[in-house]
Amino acid sequence: MDILIVGAGNMARGIATRLLAGGHPVHIAAPDVQQAQALAADLDGDATGHLLSGPGDAGIVILAVPYPINVTLATEWGEDLADRIVVDIANPVDFSSMDALVTAPGRSSAEEVADAAPSARVVKAFNTTFAKTLAAVEPLDVFIAGDDASARQTIARLAHDGGMRGIDVGHLKHARELEGFQLLHMMVQDQIGGGFATRLTLDRG
Repeated sequence: MDILIVGAGNMARGIATRLLAGGHPVHIAAPDVQQAQALAADLDGDATGHLLSGPGDAGIVILAVPYPINVTLATEWGEDLADRIVVDIANPVDFSSMDALVTAPGRSSAEEVADAAPSARVVKAFNTTFAKTLAAVEPLDVFIAGDDASARQTIARLAHDGGMRGIDVGHLKHARELEGFQLLHMMVQDQIGGGFATRLTLDRG
């Protein structure tokens, strides 16, 4: 199944690194084709860079872009995303205060993506991971939410292939909790000297 990563920033790099480590080729697409091609060339594996023009033939589309750009793309592509697994990684944080989410109360970024592309199989994943720990190929837990159980399982397998543990938290409504918790994870980085390089893992003591 072809995998398209939309975006060429740090999170795109981190996720692509893990997918390639698991033996999965990736296509990287961005509005700046040179940026996409440069990232693809910099990665160790079967990666190609393209101009962002749509989902193409990808069975899995990873929206590695900020909120609300993810929702805008889902709206523009609409039915072109039908039956595809669409992974939303965004955290809709109010970056001016780092103290709130900008989505409406009781709503998540992932649910907005699902509303914009109702025929897509939307999954929330990778939003509780930081780019540095992804790129460093450290052990990580990836929390996965979605209304399509098969789509959740597919993303969990990709996570496993890349040296991570996929944790299925159930329906897409739980993206609200994942996004809220990641806000707290981001808020405490200065306090703990985390440098946005901390990782969330569920280990028994």
